Amino acid sequence: MTTALLPPDIEELARKVVEANSAAGRQVAVAESCTGGLVAAALTEIPGSSAMFDRGFVTYSNEAKMESLGVPLEIIETFGAVSIACAWAMAKGALEKSKADVAVAISGVAGPGGGTDLKPVGTVVFARVVRGDEGEPEGELKLFEPTSRADIRRAATICALELLVP
Repeated sequence: MTTALLPPDIEELARKVVEANSAAGRQVAVAESCTGGLVAAALTEIPGSSAMFDRGFVTYSNEAKMESLGVPLEIIETFGAVSIACAWAMAKGALEKSKADVAVAISGVAGPGGGTDLKPVGTVVFARVVRGDEGEPEGELKLFEPTSRADIRRAATICALELLVP
């Protein structure tokens, strides 16, 4: 019988995020689309995560992104849900609707369908917003090798966790 819910690499990174943010007195929120709650699940799998994890938003549909996180329709219509602009808006909304000090957002195309020439399967965008920081939030677009839906979601979860290490 296994006692681990998630793979060891994700659990180890989540532990690092929980310990480092707890030590820094920092609260964390996540806004997830293609990862479907995997980042929140990884964090809450770690004992003591309640000291640093405020909440997670799983906003899979465009409507959920707009209703739960305040992502403007114009951003989705102009740039699409898989865009740095949308990820920024998601992270900003998660920060505004939580007590967190830092929020990370993830949106992407996990496949096997849904990809386009401009945004092929494996395209994932990330953004991090820190409360009180001036200027634009941090954003990044990554193109993961489209080996499988699970591999893309796993790689996106790891990247999001890495963004939460202070």
